Amino acid sequence: MTQIFLRVAAMFGALSVAAGAFGTHSLRGNLSERAMEIFEIATRYQMYHALALLAVAILIRNSPQPNKSFVFSGWLFTVGTLLFSGSLYALCLTNVASLGIITPLGGAALITAWITLAIGSVWEKG
Repeated sequence: MTQIFLRVAAMFGALSVAAGAFGTHSLRGNLSERAMEIFEIATRYQMYHALALLAVAILIRNSPQPNKSFVFSGWLFTVGTLLFSGSLYALCLTNVASLGIITPLGGAALITAWITLAIGSVWEKG
């Protein structure tokens, strides 16, 4: 799991930087001010959760025993980031408002990931 989460975290981080550059250099002036704010929120949250996923990978690697909460948290960070940031990117780029119904699902997954990470840290020994 460590290698998967490290790779996904690295890709999320790289794509967040790329999306931020794309937004700043190609979208500014083509999207409304509100759409740009939403796009920036998507890139910011993607980077935050890339770093969180990186931390999860490190915790799994350094865990003295398998910690299922850390693994579950990693998957929730992955799915939550895809749903949350992905739906916001799609919303901004397509202007299809119904895509916004996906965003709260991603947000709920991210919140659950943080809670699961906290639970895993309680059970962690070492």
